[in-house]
Amino acid sequence: MAPRLLIVAVVVAGGAFAAVHELPSHHAAAASTPPPAPRHVVPRRAPVQRPAATTKPAPLLTGPPRSAEVLRPAVAARAAIVVDAATGAVLWQRHPHRRLPIASTTKIMTATLALEHLQPDTLVRVPPAATRVPLVREGLRPKERVRAWKLLDGLLIFSGNDDAMTLAAAVAGSRRAFVAQMNAKARELGLADSHFASVSGVIDDGNYSSAWDLAALTRVALRNPRFRQVVRKRIAHVPWSAPTFEKVYVNKNPLLGTYRGANGVKTGWTTRAGHCLVASATRGNRTIVAVVLHDANAPGDARRLLNLGFRTV
Repeated sequence: MAPRLLIVAVVVAGGAFAAVHELPSHHAAAASTPPPAPRHVVPRRAPVQRPAATTKPAPLLTGPPRSAEVLRPAVAARAAIVVDAATGAVLWQRHPHRRLPIASTTKIMTATLALEHLQPDTLVRVPPAATRVPLVREGLRPKERVRAWKLLDGLLIFSGNDDAMTLAAAVAGSRRAFVAQMNAKARELGLADSHFASVSGVIDDGNYSSAWDLAALTRVALRNPRFRQVVRKRIAHVPWSAPTFEKVYVNKNPLLGTYRGANGVKTGWTTRAGHCLVASATRGNRTIVAVVLHDANAPGDARRLLNLGFRTV
C-alpha cells in the first residue's frame, strides 16, 4: 500500500500592535485620536520550488575490459560478456550493448521484483489466466493457493511461464502493471539497453536487453541469498497439496554439476532469441558471471568465458 501522506499545518501568529494615547492635561476634553492609517504590507514571495536534480545511478559494471584475449575458435554468440560479480569489473566483452531478445533470462528481473515484494511463505492465488500462458508451464491449477517460494523454484529452476504470470499478479495485480514495474526497475538500475514487454520472456516483440545489462542485473540478483540458493539447485523436490503431493523441478542449466564451481543462473530460448545463458561460478573468493546471447554453442562458450574470467586478474 502507498504510504499515507502526513500534512502538517503550520500556523504563523501575527504580532499584535497596541495603540498608545496621550492623556489630556487637567480637565481638557480628551480628543479622540484616530487610529493610525494601515500600512500596506507587501507579502513576501514564496521561494521557487525547483525539482530536485535527478542523479544517475552508480554504474553496476565498469570498463574497459581487462582482457583483450582472442578466443579460438571465436565465440558463436551475437553478444557476450564476462564480469567479476564482486566488483563489477568487465573482464571481456563482445558487442556488449547490442540489444537482443533474451527469452527466459527475462525471469531474472521477474524474480528480483518478486523477492523484493513477497515473503517466501506468502500464499499466492493462481489467476486462471496464468494457466493458459503459452509454451512452458508447470501445470498450476486455476485459483489454487501456493507459497511464493514454490513459485520461485518453478520460475528459476523449471522456468515455468505460469509461475512468472502468477508472481506478477501477486506483486502488481496484473501483467501490465508488473511489466511497468520491470521497466521502472531497469531505469532505477541504469539498464539503458533494456525494455521489458513480457514477465517471462515468452514474447520477443519489445522484450530485449543486452549482455551488459543482463550481467549488471545478475550482480544485483545474486546479492539476495534466496536467489542464490534457488539458482544453484540441479533438482528440487517441492511438496505440494493433494492430489499432486510433490513436484520435481530439473534445472535446465547444463553447467550445474559439470563445471567446477558453477552455481547459476538462468537459461533461455525462443526461435528469435536463440539459445541464451547467464552463467555464474565461484572458485575461492571469486564469483564470475558470463552472459552469451543468441549462441548455438551456449554451454561450451559459457565455459570458455568463465575460464577466461578466472584467469583474468
